[in-house]
This record gives sequence, structure tokens and C-alpha cells, in this order.
Amino acid sequence: MEEMQQTEEDYFKFIKPYEEAMENLLVRIKSLNEDYRLKYKNYPIHNIQSRIKTEKSIEEKLKRENRDTSLVCAKNYLTDIAGIRIICYFEEDVYRVTKQIKKYSDMICIKEKDYILEPKKNGYRSFHLVMGVPVYHTDGKEYYPVEIQIRTLTMDLWASMEHRIIYKGEQIQEEHSKEIFLEFAETLRKSESELYRLINHEGQDR
Repeated sequence: MEEMQQTEEDYFKFIKPYEEAMENLLVRIKSLNEDYRLKYKNYPIHNIQSRIKTEKSIEEKLKRENRDTSLVCAKNYLTDIAGIRIICYFEEDVYRVTKQIKKYSDMICIKEKDYILEPKKNGYRSFHLVMGVPVYHTDGKEYYPVEIQIRTLTMDLWASMEHRIIYKGEQIQEEHSKEIFLEFAETLRKSESELYRLINHEGQDR
């Protein structure tokens, strides 16, 4: 497996179109939320986070996948170099936002995975999209992937707690931690569902 031989300048040149693609998509998502607020006096998105993988992070992921740690290989195989996380209020909002993003006619939905309908074994729930976003050059355009994770506040709380415990070195027996997090995920799901029904029922009564 070859090691990265690129300079820092090579990395910044490589990453620039991913940044442009991500910023393009961020503008669209923020505009979508504002449009909901103006039309329906409500908005589905609580907050939006974004990040670009560092050179070290790209290299580490390629190593985990047993690939050459070159920027060419990164471009060919990685779809999460640019990432956006959208935090919604309720599960229904996640699907509304997902549907709207997939409607962008100048973008390509490269892949999607519904971890809400089919949660991971540890209880993780979120909707993942990879959108191909056009970046224009003097000689044409090229699509760059941007990974989008769309989840609710409770799903994000679960993911943050799970990451804090599992990946930050806390000493908890593996089987016991799995049981705790599965129970935690189910409790949050039920609470969110009940709150959604309560809010919508009261809204209909008014």
C-alpha cells in the first residue's frame, strides 16, 4: 500500500472543489428551511453542521479500507470527504427534508441508506444521503460527493452519548453497554413520538 507523497498545497488544491460543493449544498438547505418558515410559519431544521475531512483523517480511512493513501485513491473511493449533518426536530421532518434535497434537479443522488427504518444493531438511527453536487470549472463541470446525515435531536443525542462512552475510553463492559444503548435509543424514540403526537394534536385543536 502506497503512502501519501502529496504536499500540503496538493491537499488544499484537492479539497477546494469539495468545499465548494458543500457550501453550495449548505446554501440550498438553509434556503429550504427559511422557505418552510415563510410558507408554513414553521421550520423542520434545528441546526446544520458541516465539516471537511483533514488530510490525516482521509489517510486513516484509506488505511482502514486497505487502500493506497493517495489523493487519487481518495477521490475514487471516498464519498464522505465533505459532510453535512442536519438536525431536525422530529422524524417526519427528517423525511420531509430528505425528499426536498433529492428533488434538486442539478444534483445526483449517488446513494442513500435509511437507518431510521432499519436501525443499526447498536441502536443508531439516522438517514444517510450522498449527493453529487456540480462544481463548475473553466472547461466544464464535475460532480463531487457530499455525505448528508439527517437525524432528529433525540437521534443526535443518542449518537453523541454513544460516541462519548464508546470512543472516549470509558470502561464499560461491551455487552452491558450494548444493552444500555439499545434501551436508551428505544426510550428516546418513544418519547419523541409521543411529543410529536402531543404537539400536532394540540395544533389541530386550536
